[in-house]
Amino acid sequence: MKTESAIPPLSLRIRVVQGDDLVLGPGRADLLALIHETGSIAAAGRRMGMSYKRAWQLAESMNATFSAPLIHAAKGGVAGGGAQLTELGEAVLTAYRELERVSRIGGAAALRALADARGARAHDV
Repeated sequence: MKTESAIPPLSLRIRVVQGDDLVLGPGRADLLALIHETGSIAAAGRRMGMSYKRAWQLAESMNATFSAPLIHAAKGGVAGGGAQLTELGEAVLTAYRELERVSRIGGAAALRALADARGARAHDV
């Protein structure tokens, strides 16, 4: 039998989709945030426990999904490479984090009801 402390709390994970296509979700948003923090797609991917190839695939996919690139990457070499979010990338990340925030606040009562129905607890809002 699980003790109350062993049962993880319920929480929301927002996925923005268009038709069957994922536009932005928690993993992609976290990758954007870590690229902003580290200045590197590879370093951001490592921090998330993903391969270099997967991090680059996600970055390229996000760049292709929006009207303009979210990430500007400079090739490596002697001078070193790097990556940074474009103005649009920063705006998209900010909008996604705001969507997460308002969803947590707006859905708190419903999340508590679901948690009660499962015998779990909801994250504090």
